[in-house]
Amino acid sequence: MDGLSGAASVIAVIDISAKVASLCYQYITKVKDAKEDIQRLGDTVTDTKNVLEKLQRLLHKHGKSQLSTTNTLLALQGCSKELEKLEAKLKAKLERYGRRTVMQGFGLRALKWPLTSKEVEKTVQNLEKYGHTFSLALQVDQTVLVSDISQKLDLTKLPIATGASFDAHTEEHNARCLPNTRTELRKTIREWANDKDGKTIFWLCGMAGTGKSTIARTAAQSFAKAGQLGASFFFKKGEGERGNASRVFSTIATDLVARSPDMLPAIRKALNEDPTLTQRALKDQFEKLILYPLSEVQHTNSTILTWVIVIDALDECEREEDIRAILQLLTRAKNMQPVSLRVFVTSRPELHIRLGFKEMPNGTYQDLVLHEVARNTIEHDIRLFYEHELSVIRRARMLSPDWPTADQIRALVELAVPLFIFAATVCRYVGTKGGHPEGYLSKVLAYQKSTFSQLDRTYLPILEQLLVEQEEDEREGWLQAFRKLVGSIVVLESPLSIASLTRLLQVPQKEIECRLDALHSVLSVPDSPGIPVRLLHLSFRDFLIDRQRQGKSQFWIDARDTHKGLVSFCLELMSGPDGLHQDICNLAAPGTVRSEIDEGTITSYLSPELQYACRYWASHIEQSQQKIADGDAIHLFLQKHFLHWFEAMSLIRESSRCVHLLTSLQALAIPSANTVSDFLSDAERFALRFQPIAADAPLQLYSSALTFTPEKSLIRQAFEKQGSKDIKMLSKREIDWDACRSTLEGHSSYVSAVAFSPDGKLVASAS
Repeated sequence: MDGLSGAASVIAVIDISAKVASLCYQYITKVKDAKEDIQRLGDTVTDTKNVLEKLQRLLHKHGKSQLSTTNTLLALQGCSKELEKLEAKLKAKLERYGRRTVMQGFGLRALKWPLTSKEVEKTVQNLEKYGHTFSLALQVDQTVLVSDISQKLDLTKLPIATGASFDAHTEEHNARCLPNTRTELRKTIREWANDKDGKTIFWLCGMAGTGKSTIARTAAQSFAKAGQLGASFFFKKGEGERGNASRVFSTIATDLVARSPDMLPAIRKALNEDPTLTQRALKDQFEKLILYPLSEVQHTNSTILTWVIVIDALDECEREEDIRAILQLLTRAKNMQPVSLRVFVTSRPELHIRLGFKEMPNGTYQDLVLHEVARNTIEHDIRLFYEHELSVIRRARMLSPDWPTADQIRALVELAVPLFIFAATVCRYVGTKGGHPEGYLSKVLAYQKSTFSQLDRTYLPILEQLLVEQEEDEREGWLQAFRKLVGSIVVLESPLSIASLTRLLQVPQKEIECRLDALHSVLSVPDSPGIPVRLLHLSFRDFLIDRQRQGKSQFWIDARDTHKGLVSFCLELMSGPDGLHQDICNLAAPGTVRSEIDEGTITSYLSPELQYACRYWASHIEQSQQKIADGDAIHLFLQKHFLHWFEAMSLIRESSRCVHLLTSLQALAIPSANTVSDFLSDAERFALRFQPIAADAPLQLYSSALTFTPEKSLIRQAFEKQGSKDIKMLSKREIDWDACRSTLEGHSSYVSAVAFSPDGKLVASAS
C-alpha cells in the first residue's frame, strides 16, 4: 500500500473503532449483565483507536518516504475485518431492540449483550495483538524519523538506564490499576496535569506496598495515550543504573528527544563541548541535557506546551544527597517556556525526602498521602482486585462457583488494608501452579492481624508452606540453600538470569530452577534461563534482611554476610580460567577504539555474570563492611588482575567509575595494611591519569599507559611484562607521580578565576 492508501486505511480503521466504542457505551448503559466484559472490550477498542490516531498523524505529517514500516502494516486489514464483524453483531442486536421498544409495556425482555465471555476474550486478544503491532511500528517509525534528522545525536554518548521507562519490556507485565479502582485519585492526577495554574510537582507519598508504582504506571500510560507524557523514570533498587541517579537525567533527556527532536542541536552542542557531561554533577546534566535544550523547542501556537515527567520510587535512589538534588532541580521546571514541565513523583515518606520537599518554595508542589486515603475507598479497591484475580483463578482451576465466599473476601480485605502488595502476593500464592487454591487461601486466613505484622502476613504463609513440605531432617539444609540463593538475589546490585546465577554462585542450574519454581509468588522467574530473575516488590527484600527479625525469623538473611559471600564469588569468577586476562576480547591491535568494537564481541567474551562481577565486586566489599588486609584475597586479585579489570571496565563503558571504587577500597584497608594501601593509592593515580585514554582505546593500557607510568609506580612494577615491547622511550621516564592528580576539563575558553571551598573539598573555576 502506498502513502495515500496507508493513511486512508488507518483513517478507516479509526472511524470504525470509534463506532464500535460508541456501541459498547450504549450497551453498558442498557444491559444489566456482562458489564465487565463490555467495559474491557470498549477499553481495548479505544486503546487500538488511540494508537492508530498517532499513526495517522505521523502519516499525515511525514508521508510515504519516511514511514516505510507504517506503509507495510498488513495488520490493518485484519483489524478492520475484526472490527467490522464486531460492529455488525452489536449493531444488529441494538437495532432489533430499538424497533421493539414500543412494546416494553407488554413484557419485552431487557436488552442482552450478544457476546459470550469467550468471544469477548478472543476479540480482546486479537485487538491487543493488532494494537501491539501498531505500537511497534509507531516506535520504529519515530526512531527512524529521529535518526534521519540532519543534526542527529550520537546516542551512544547519552547513556540511559535500561528498563527505567514505564513502557520498557521489564515493566510490561507489571500491574496497572483495574477499571473502577483508584477512580478519585486518578481523577485528581488528571486534573492536576490539565490545570494550567497547577503546581509544578505532584508528590504521591505512601508506605511500602500501598500501590504507588501501580498508580505511577497507570498514570504514565494515561498521559502517554493523551499525548501528555514527556518522559518517565522508574527507580528500582538492585537494578543497576535504575538504583541511582547517575543516568536519570540522560534517560529523561532521551525520552524528551523522542518527543521533540528540536532538542537535538542543543544536546549535541553540549556533548561536543564536554564529552563527559553525563558524568558531571546532576545540576550540569539537568541544565545542559534538559533545561536549555527544551528552551530551543519550536512551537507555533501561542499556548505553552505542557508535558508530564513521571518519576516513580524516588526513595529507591541510593544516595540521599542525590534525591534532594533531584527535587531541587525539578522545581526549576516551574517557569519554563515554550514547554512547561509537570513532574509526578512517588516515594515512601522517608525523612530526607520529606525535608527535600519542605525546602521547596511555597506553591511548588501538591501532595497526597496514599495510606491516609479514606479506608472505605481502599477497601473498595482491594475488594475489586480480589474479586477479579480470584475469579480468574476459579475459572482456570474449574473451582466451585461460590469460591471464594463473601466472608473470605471480607476477611482478605481486612487483612490487606492498606497494602495492595499483600493482596497481589496472596493472589499469586493462591494461584501457584500445581498448588491447592482452597487450601492455600485457608492458610493465608490463618495468619490473623492481632498476631502477625503485615509483612509477616504477606510472606510467611508462602515460605512456611515451602518449609513444611521438606522432610524434618532436611529443613536446615533447605534454609541454608534458601539464604544462599534467595539472599543473593535480593541483595544483588543488578538482577541476573538463572544461567548467570549458576556460574556466579557455583550452584547447578537444575537446583536453582527447582528452588525458584516454588517462589513465583514473590519473585519474577522467567521461563527462559537467560532472562534476569527479579524481585516482584522491594518489601520482600525488607522482610528478609530487616535486622530486627534476627533471631526471630528462621527466614532472616544476614545481608552483610551475603555481600561477603558475593565478594568471594565475584573474585573467584574474575580470577578463574574463564575470567579476566589481557586483551580479553582478542582485539590484537592496541589502537582499536571502543566505538569500533561490536557489542556482540563484548558480550561473547564478557558474559553477563563476569560483567556483573567487574561492576560490583567493590560495592559488595563496601556493603559487607569487610576490611582489606595485606596478602588477603582482595590484595592478591588486585596484584594479578588490576589492569585486566580496568580493561574490562573500559570495554563495558564503566571506566569512569574506577577512580571512585578505588577510593572507596582505600577507606576499607586496615591501618596496618601498608602494602595494599600503597597499591590502591598508586592504582588510583594510574586511573586518574589514564582513564580517558582507556575509555577510548582499552588496550592502550598495556602500551601507552604503562609506557608513560613512572618508574616507581607499583602498577608499572606489577604489570611491566604485559607492556608493549615495540615502544621505546626517547626521553627519560618520570621517577614518581607528580603533584598533578588529574586535569579538569570543560571550559571552552581560558580559565580566568579559581577558588577553593573552606574545607578544601571543592574547587570552582570560571572562564
